[in-house]
Amino acid sequence: MQNAKFKIAILTVSDKGSTGQRTDTSGPALKELLAPLDAEVAAYEIVPDERSLIADKLKYFADTLGCDLVLTTGGTGFSPRDVTPEATLDVLDRLAPGISEAIRAKSMQITPKAMLSRAVAGIRKKTLIINLPGSEKGARESLEAVLPALVHGIEILRGDAGECGRN
Repeated sequence: MQNAKFKIAILTVSDKGSTGQRTDTSGPALKELLAPLDAEVAAYEIVPDERSLIADKLKYFADTLGCDLVLTTGGTGFSPRDVTPEATLDVLDRLAPGISEAIRAKSMQITPKAMLSRAVAGIRKKTLIINLPGSEKGARESLEAVLPALVHGIEILRGDAGECGRN
């Protein structure tokens, strides 16, 4: 990026994590993976699996904080309480299906259960929002799968790069 940090927010979606019954390890792991990018972590929060609350946080991170990237972790499976993809779709302007496809493709090399992920990715105004698994291992592996392309994607959204960049 052109000597400019970008802002990120991390939203962990977990009923137990939001009440202190479980320690969130995936959110801090994502912060660690993003550290080499010299990105500012503008927000890190834990919320319960509530669709409207998740959607409200995503809108706040994008519209009020002006984050370039929002990562969610958790709530992407088959459980009736797993509503992160639906909440994300509620706030997106455009989908970025290649990101979720790349994550699932990489994860399928590790476990066939990766096909059960309902995670989505997309754009709200100039903010890229990506759903990741709730487990630390899954969140790490998923972010690592797409990290090489994320900076360029964010640069395009910010108007700092053209679509044809090959770096």
